[in-house]
This record gives sequence, C-alpha cells and structure tokens, in this order.
Amino acid sequence: QVQLVESGGGSVQDGGSLILSCAASTNSYSFYHMGWFRKAPGKEREGVAAISSKGTTFYADSVEGRFTISRDNIKKILSLIMTSLKPEDTAMYYCAAARPLPSWVPLRRYDYNYWGQGTQVTVSS
Repeated sequence: QVQLVESGGGSVQDGGSLILSCAASTNSYSFYHMGWFRKAPGKEREGVAAISSKGTTFYADSVEGRFTISRDNIKKILSLIMTSLKPEDTAMYYCAAARPLPSWVPLRRYDYNYWGQGTQVTVSS
C-alpha cells in the first residue's frame, strides 16, 4: 500500500506561480511511475504531468512549458512547479502512483493505482 499526501495548493493571481509537493510513504517509491492529475468542477479528471521511474517526463499540451514535474527518490517527494498560471488551471490537484507495468500510459488515470487526497489550486483573473 502506498500513501500519498499532497501540499502546496492555494490561491494566486493570473500569471502567478505555485509549487505542489507529494510525500509518499512507500520504501519502493523509486520503482513507481508518478503523476499529477487535476479535476475542475464539471470536468473529468485529467492528466497534467507524469514522470517515469527512470525520470522521463510527460506533459499535457495545456501545461507544456509552464509546469515542471520532478521527483526526489531519496526524500520520496514528487513536485510540480507551476508557473504562468491561468484561471483555467483552477482545479483540485492529485498526486498518483502507478505500478511499473510495460502497459503504463503516462497521463491515463486508469493506469494509476494509488491516489492522494488532493490539494486545491485557485487562479483568479
């Protein structure tokens, strides 16, 4: 079992920045693929960014160039640096872990086995 706890959400103005963090409980953290997802009211949960167990990164087109995902396998922390935030980035953001299966699709939510409780990000215009 993997427990994930997000932190760092908050309210910012259009164009602002935030850093999200996700602390993992498992000692096998380095073996998991990790991802950030978000869910806005009335919309489905969507993949934002993902990082493989080997450190390869993937981004949704909507955040490419503005968001950066990274992982620290020693501290078992997943981070998401968000810059140039827009009102449409407003959502609940979730950290997720996926078992390292060959079939893993980075931004597909069904490939993830463990989820955090989420942290709210609100961007006002």
